Amino acid sequence: MSNGLSAGAGPSTQSPQTPSYPWIDHYPEGVAWDMPINPQPLPTVLQEAARTFANHSAISFMGKVTTYTQLDSLVNRVAAGLQQIGVTKGTKVGLFLPNTPTFIVYYYAILRAGGTVVNFNPLYTLEELSFQVRDSQTEIMVTHDLAALFPKLEALVQRGVLARILVVPFAPELPSPTRQLFLLFKKKDRANIASSPVRDKVIDGAALAKTTTPLKPVAIDPLEDVAVLQYTGGTTGTPKGAMLTHANLYANTVQIVTWASDLVSGKERVLGALPLFHVFAMTGVMNLGIAKGATIILMARFQLQDALKLIDKEKPTMMPAVPTIFTAMLNAPNIKTFNLSSLRFCISGGAPLPLEVKLKFEKLAGCKVVEGYGLSEASPVVTCNPIEGRVIAGSIGPPIPQTVVSLRDLQDPTIEVAPGERGELCAKGPQIMKGYWNRPEDTANQFVGDFLRTGDVAVMDEFGFFQIVDRIKDLIICSGYNVYPRRIEEAIYEHEAVEEVTVIGIKDDYRGEAPKAFIKLKAGATATKAEILRHLETKISKIELPAEIDFRDSLPKTMIGKLSKKELAAEEVKRRAST
Repeated sequence: MSNGLSAGAGPSTQSPQTPSYPWIDHYPEGVAWDMPINPQPLPTVLQEAARTFANHSAISFMGKVTTYTQLDSLVNRVAAGLQQIGVTKGTKVGLFLPNTPTFIVYYYAILRAGGTVVNFNPLYTLEELSFQVRDSQTEIMVTHDLAALFPKLEALVQRGVLARILVVPFAPELPSPTRQLFLLFKKKDRANIASSPVRDKVIDGAALAKTTTPLKPVAIDPLEDVAVLQYTGGTTGTPKGAMLTHANLYANTVQIVTWASDLVSGKERVLGALPLFHVFAMTGVMNLGIAKGATIILMARFQLQDALKLIDKEKPTMMPAVPTIFTAMLNAPNIKTFNLSSLRFCISGGAPLPLEVKLKFEKLAGCKVVEGYGLSEASPVVTCNPIEGRVIAGSIGPPIPQTVVSLRDLQDPTIEVAPGERGELCAKGPQIMKGYWNRPEDTANQFVGDFLRTGDVAVMDEFGFFQIVDRIKDLIICSGYNVYPRRIEEAIYEHEAVEEVTVIGIKDDYRGEAPKAFIKLKAGATATKAEILRHLETKISKIELPAEIDFRDSLPKTMIGKLSKKELAAEEVKRRAST
């Protein structure tokens, strides 16, 4: 490997000190589970990339290209500018941005200045933003001068929740002709900063980026210093800031760089369609892309037709995505008019990937699609299927290097279950978070010993490959029997008319709980409840058959495109209360 991430990958051999785990004997060729990882400050990744791939394009955004030398230089200037406005060791700086080059610049600049990045979802409500700003003690928020973004932060300042806003003009992100059109014709899309009632609390990002004051070096302790506060509901649903250290994020970058051994340094092009504020894209698009000296092809937000056009034109070689993106592409009516053959490697995460979707997309694009598993508290990757080798239906693969997965008893997590039995997936490794910000009790509850509890139920096969059965809280107890929604969803997905499905548990006067399926059919396809039930009769037990089936034109999704159950569950509670 190049650019400083030489983490000792070699033959998959076991040293005398390495414990005996089932996955080690079935590890991908050329990858050592016990490879050494030397903790480093995360900005080292960009520094090494700039030195090794100086004139390679780092970012492509709407036709404007930024080289690694340009990116590194701009990050240095912005970091120095941040220090000039008071950002120092541990200062919390929020990113309230779509996928633009500014996100990457400020992410690395905040870290170089010694600060801590706090990622915010631009679609959050004022109440959600207020909670996270207060909870994280975010002092400055970085955003663009866009009408869709600035007014929310303006309101936070007016409420006394936020101290300062750093506004980076959006127009300079664009190539010259597009920039002029934006300035001339998109006035309604731009926020009027000059007339803002909080303009005295606004920092000019354009001026900050022109600072000539040298950057003051900051001593980073990779193992202790928090690089990112990544907010997550965890296993309880209560938002908490996962403290991801420099060492956590650097280690996970090294782990997936090593795992994706087919990627060629300086030659790859990564499609950045997932939002960078989400942990999957932060590591799997941005940090991985930079570590490999790749060109990151950014999309401000995912739009199906725009994504297909971008793949056809910009020729990405790698695409991290969630299952709904693969499904949407497969079902695009004009899919055959686009050339997807540049794709060589796709990684699916965020939600279970139906085997049918994986195989169909691989056939369509002629590339490999591997499913991984992770969570915010793990930076995020914990396991991943090998790029080459056996394909096991429903598998999330073995643990990545230096990661141990232990399945624990669902009633007593201090007890490890026997091989082949269901258990809560618990993980330890260099990528596991330091803990939850200012929540020692929640942190203690999230760990059993030094293993992170994920809240996911899994089984392990004889090869050391894992399969997620379900989330513990998604368990449906039906007449005393455990029913797992994923099993029902997988069976429904096999019906040729089904595009998307989500199964939740609903109250049932007789059985306590019963499954209910929400189904979106493919365009032009038809199916009835009776047809779906007949399809399921030979695939799942009677106790697992949905008590109700609701056909919908669309199903709720999270910001990154994962199918979301919580809106449907809340709808069912409200519906039942009104009857």
